[in-house]
Amino acid sequence: MLIFNLLLRNVWRQKGRAVLTFFGLLVATLAFGLLSTVVSAWYAGAEGASNARLITRNAISLVFPLPISHADRIRQVEGVSSLSWANWFGGIYKEPKNFFPQFAIQPESYLNAYPEYLLTETERTNFLKDRRGVVIGRKIANSYGLKVGDNLTLKGTIYPGDWEFQVAGIYEGRQTSTDTAQLFFHWDYLNEEAKRRNLPRAQNTTGVFIVQIAEPARAAEISLQVDSLFRNSAYETLTETEKAFQLGFVAMTEAIVVAIQIVSYVVILIIMAVMANTMAMTARERTGEYATLKALGFSPQFVAGLITAESLMLAVFGGIAGALITFPVARAFGDAMGTIFPVFEVASQTTWMQLILALVVGLVAAAIPAWRVSRIRIVEGLRAI
Repeated sequence: MLIFNLLLRNVWRQKGRAVLTFFGLLVATLAFGLLSTVVSAWYAGAEGASNARLITRNAISLVFPLPISHADRIRQVEGVSSLSWANWFGGIYKEPKNFFPQFAIQPESYLNAYPEYLLTETERTNFLKDRRGVVIGRKIANSYGLKVGDNLTLKGTIYPGDWEFQVAGIYEGRQTSTDTAQLFFHWDYLNEEAKRRNLPRAQNTTGVFIVQIAEPARAAEISLQVDSLFRNSAYETLTETEKAFQLGFVAMTEAIVVAIQIVSYVVILIIMAVMANTMAMTARERTGEYATLKALGFSPQFVAGLITAESLMLAVFGGIAGALITFPVARAFGDAMGTIFPVFEVASQTTWMQLILALVVGLVAAAIPAWRVSRIRIVEGLRAI
């Protein structure tokens, strides 16, 4: 307790310097936490992917649709337990900035394929019965103030015109990492409207097939079997695991993700340099005191330990404060971003990294000042008074 009180008094001796260093550590730890959470949010779709789901798309590009007739042949592949499909819609809700994914799906099989989307039995039944019904995620409902029974109009970009729907259900996520910022409606409705509006691109086609398999270990084998069915045809396919499919989107912006990661560590390096300078100044100012301690019989290791412990105390206080404040700030940031980041949760790994880096900053900042003080001669130190 005596040593702790001594360290606390030493840390608080220069109040202005201590406060500024503390807030610098807090801001650096907070910035690292937020930037790391942004990177985690980028990978959220891939992290939540299931090993038991494969995605089949056009081998040329995702923008080219596949005929719905492929479904019957894919179902016959050994190892395929069920099949569904989804088609990207790409509509605008009120304003272009209100972005969230929208898919035309085969309702029953799709909801069975994604048990992590939780609906009440009433909502599920109403959605399956109403062709103009849509299911939206909780994040969309909260962001735009929507509730069950509300009318919702999307302005088509890929499929022109106004498309009117009614909210039949709002799904929750089974876990906090579940994407609740999507909208689903009936593929049959899109197909019928495409024929009525003379939109040949949308007639009897879909963007992807969701293939459920009974044995995830056979994913590569089953993928090859599916693709072999359509080899050398006008609509060749590429089948991959859901995680690989999601990571393909992340790869398009990989340079941005890497840049964010680099910036998060640069922030820590900057505060490390600032704190190292602070500890060097502190050691220089107290050279006479440390020499006196040596003269009284305290070992060089004890004196060096005082500086290291003081640096660690300041770093730990700043790191813990920064880690704690990351949670409310991240929550506010996620709410402000609306549906841009479907999942924006601070991972426990991020918190541990914040605390570990705070300790590293404290140790590195104290290393050189502690080494110098431990080597200074008593006479030279006393001369500095």
